[in-house]
Amino acid sequence: MNEADIPIDIHAAKLLDWLISRRIVDKNWHLHIRNIRNKISNAITDMPEHDELLQLLSGAHINYFHCLRIVDILKTTEADSKNVFGRYGSQRMKDWQEIVKMYEKDSLYLAEAAQILARNISYEIPGIRKQIKHLEQLSEEAEKKIEDLERSEKVVYGEYQHMCKQLGVTGENLRQELVDKVFNDLPGMLARVAGSVAPLKKTVELHGSFMADGQCLPLLKHVLAKGNTTVYEFVYGEAPLAIEEPPVKFVTQQEDVRQDDGDGAIDFGDDGGAIDFGDDLNVVPDGAVELEVGDIDWGVAEPAADENVIDFNISLEESGIVVEGDGNLGGVAKGDEAYTVLDAQQYRDRFINDLLELQLFLKMRLHQLGSTDKAQMLSFAIMDTFADHDEKSVAGMLAEVEIVYAGLTDELMQHLLQIKHSPVYVDILTSNVKQKLSSIEKMKETAKMKKEKSISFKQQSVELKPTQAKIIEQTKTLQGQIERDVSKRYKNRVVNLYGTNLFGNQDQHRVR
Repeated sequence: MNEADIPIDIHAAKLLDWLISRRIVDKNWHLHIRNIRNKISNAITDMPEHDELLQLLSGAHINYFHCLRIVDILKTTEADSKNVFGRYGSQRMKDWQEIVKMYEKDSLYLAEAAQILARNISYEIPGIRKQIKHLEQLSEEAEKKIEDLERSEKVVYGEYQHMCKQLGVTGENLRQELVDKVFNDLPGMLARVAGSVAPLKKTVELHGSFMADGQCLPLLKHVLAKGNTTVYEFVYGEAPLAIEEPPVKFVTQQEDVRQDDGDGAIDFGDDGGAIDFGDDLNVVPDGAVELEVGDIDWGVAEPAADENVIDFNISLEESGIVVEGDGNLGGVAKGDEAYTVLDAQQYRDRFINDLLELQLFLKMRLHQLGSTDKAQMLSFAIMDTFADHDEKSVAGMLAEVEIVYAGLTDELMQHLLQIKHSPVYVDILTSNVKQKLSSIEKMKETAKMKKEKSISFKQQSVELKPTQAKIIEQTKTLQGQIERDVSKRYKNRVVNLYGTNLFGNQDQHRVR
């Protein structure tokens, strides 16, 4: 096989070492490059207007091959300065020709070109490629975050609508709507609960027969007999003449508490703290207060005729004793006694306990009726006296009890009762509901910021792609120039620089 047909394969990253090992370039070549770079920097400041020159000098590290092209262009632009001997009088041409000669000495240009090629394929191109990929990844993550925020926003808004639906409000003026419900809707809701107690009459009688105790379920029996009366009527057994229910004051913010002076002193006025005891007191030298005789009339100490004798001639009015009516006239219901039994917390809890007791009784009866275990049947033998109630009728009674219980423990009713008896609760509840809207606004704001970032990341990646393409193209050109130069040194044998990986692939040979 002819030696000229054998290609020379050189790894691009190790090209400089290959050139040094074959003594094509000196190992201290970099010590001479600085002068050339300074010369190029000075020469660039004085260049003629030429489109190709502007394109050539923009965004690229000027190397020997660029300088050759600059000299060719100057041969056209500086043709007028050429003398009869073929030399140019233009300083521009002289500067660039000198730069070319400095490059060609000891093949410095080839060493620098090898270094630029290695840097581009090892750092510049992979760095830009990695940066573009990172920006695209950030953009995708931002888009994904936007989707997550939009889903969360829908969930939170659904929770907000559900809360408004449970509270029976539109949410436009949440606080005022809740306050209005306390006055407008709560009395009717309590009345409906009281009305739903009527079907429990037979159930209560059944429970009373089983318990043989007339004092059981007192609150439930009271509501069943008289309805949702005042606590006063339940306690005293008679309706009040008048009801003075404590006023409900809704406070949105705490009043400013006036701070004292901080020293704990008592302010006695403008007299320097002195206490005026009057003009009739004489102060003796030792500081004691001396009263004049006759200032205080202590009365005459006369012995009682008989301390054990009671004077029956004193009227009731004079004695201060007030005798109430016979009880039919009643009195005035004030304070907690003015609330209804289903409104007052203490008595409502007792009413709920009565319902739970009745509920448990019916469940036990259902268990007995549905059980086939003889031992359990014996344990409920005492209930056999109520055999006229079958499983179906007891289940119906239980359902009626649960209807009353569900009505009294309704979430909206619980909120309204809390608002009525703790006015600050309306602000807490309003804050909790509005917090949902606040969360939605924050999500929208965050989504907007993420959208802006996503667009920015995409724009940056798009702007980097032309730069990447330009460097790749320049690197490919430089690669070809080096291969041709080395080929000339070895009788035009084919030279392949592999491992460039210019397009991000894993091939180890040059892409031609």
